Amino acid sequence: MKRPTKNGEFAYRAVYRYLLELIAQMAPGSYNKLPSLRDLSRRLNVSISTVQYAYSLLEHDGRVQSVPKSGYFARGGESAVSAFDGEDLLLDFRQHAGSSQMLVWSGEQSLPSLESDLLGVERQLLRQYPRAAGFLHPCGDLELRTALAARYTRSVQQYWSAEDVYLTADLRSLFETMLIALQLQGSTILVTSPCSWYVLRMLQSLGLRIIEIPVGIEGALDLDHLAQLLVCEPVRMVMLPSRLHSPHGSLLPSSQHQAIAGLLARHDVWLLENDLDGEYCFAACPQPSLREQVDPQRLLVFSSLERTVGAEAPFAYLLARQGQQALQRQFLARGMRLPPLRQQAVARLYAKGRVDLYLEQARLRLRERVTHLYRQLQVQLGAHLHFQMPAGGAAIWAQVREPLDTRLVFQRLLRLGLVIEPGEVFSLRGDYQQYVHLGWPAGGPGDLQSALSVLSEALQGALKSGT
Repeated sequence: MKRPTKNGEFAYRAVYRYLLELIAQMAPGSYNKLPSLRDLSRRLNVSISTVQYAYSLLEHDGRVQSVPKSGYFARGGESAVSAFDGEDLLLDFRQHAGSSQMLVWSGEQSLPSLESDLLGVERQLLRQYPRAAGFLHPCGDLELRTALAARYTRSVQQYWSAEDVYLTADLRSLFETMLIALQLQGSTILVTSPCSWYVLRMLQSLGLRIIEIPVGIEGALDLDHLAQLLVCEPVRMVMLPSRLHSPHGSLLPSSQHQAIAGLLARHDVWLLENDLDGEYCFAACPQPSLREQVDPQRLLVFSSLERTVGAEAPFAYLLARQGQQALQRQFLARGMRLPPLRQQAVARLYAKGRVDLYLEQARLRLRERVTHLYRQLQVQLGAHLHFQMPAGGAAIWAQVREPLDTRLVFQRLLRLGLVIEPGEVFSLRGDYQQYVHLGWPAGGPGDLQSALSVLSEALQGALKSGT
C-alpha cells in the first residue's frame, strides 16, 4: 500500500518530483547516472520499493533508462530560457548568452586561447617537481611577476620590476585590494564610454562614482570636456585604454597623449590604464600606449591573463610603482593563494615565446574574421546600420541608421534564437540605445549567414511596425 507523506502527498510522487529536479539540473545534452535505489532510499528516508516505483514511472514516461547491473541513467535536456521582461537588459543578455539553444552574436567566442598549451606545461612541471609548493608570495609567483614586468618594460627610463607587479584571482579581487590599499574607496572615476559592461558593473558594485566621457567617432576624446570635468568634479582616477577603445574598436589617438598626460599631471589624478584588449590591435606595429607619457608614480595598469591564456588562467594583474608598501600590506592581509604550478606554467609560456606566437596568430585570425564580417554587414545590412572597420578586437560597433527601440529588436531576436549585445549595456546612463555590438557568431560561416538574415529581417520588421 502506498502511504501519503505528512503533507498528504504519496511518497512515490515526492520521490518522482525529486528525481525530475535532479534531471533538470543536469548539463544540457549530458548523460548521467542517477542515484541507486539504496542511496535514494537512505537520502529521502523512504522504502526501496517506493524509490523503485518512482523510477518505473519515470522509465515509462521516457525520462530515465534502466541499464542492467548499472542502474538508472538520464539525459539532461536543453535548459529552459526565460526572459526578465526587459527589467534588466544586461541580465537578459547574460542569461540567454549562456543558453545552448541560442546563437550568440558576440566577439568573445572569436578569441582562441592557450589553455591546451598551459595544461601541457603544467603537467610537465608536475612531473619534474611533484612536491614543489615552496613559499607562496602574497603578490603572486615571482617567476610570473618577473615575466610580466619584462613584458611591459620599454627602455631604461620606462621599466618595471617584479616588485611592481601584483597578481590576484580575478579582476574584482584586484580592484577591491587596490582601492583599499591606495585609499580610493568611494572615489570618483572618469571612464571612457562605451565601456565594457563587465568593467562598468564591477566598478559600480565596488562603490565608485562613475562619470562617463564619450569617445569620438575616430577614438578621440573631447579634451575641453575632460578638462572641465577635472576642474568641476572630485576626480581621483581616469580610466583610459592602453591603445584600443573596447567595444568601440577605435584607437586613442597618439596626438592626444601629451595633452591628456598634462591634464592628469596638473590635477594630480591617477591614470588607470585598461590593457585588457591592448594586445588585439590589428596593426603590425601598434602605436605607443598612453602610459609612456605619464608620470609613472601616478600610473596603474591592469589586465587579465584570461584575455590571452584562457579561462584556465583567470588571474588579473596590476602594475604600480607608487604605494608599494600599502599594496603589499593589503595583499598580505587578504591572504590570497593562487595555484603555484599554474602561475609557473603561465610564466613558462611567456619565457618560451608561446604567448607572442599565439598573439600573432590570434590577431591575424581576428583581422580575417572581422574583415569578412565587415564586408558581409556592408552587403546585407549596410542600408540599416552605420559602422566602420575597427582597428582591433573581435567585433564591430554599429549604429542603427533610423530611430528604433533596440530593446524590442533585442527581444524579437531572442524569440528567433539569436542573441546580440545591445549598445545600451555598455553605459550606466542608458546611452547607445541606437547601437549594437556584433561579433562572429559561435560556429562556422553558415551561422554567420543565418545570423545576418535573422538580424536583417528583425530590423526590417521593427522599422515597418514603427518600434
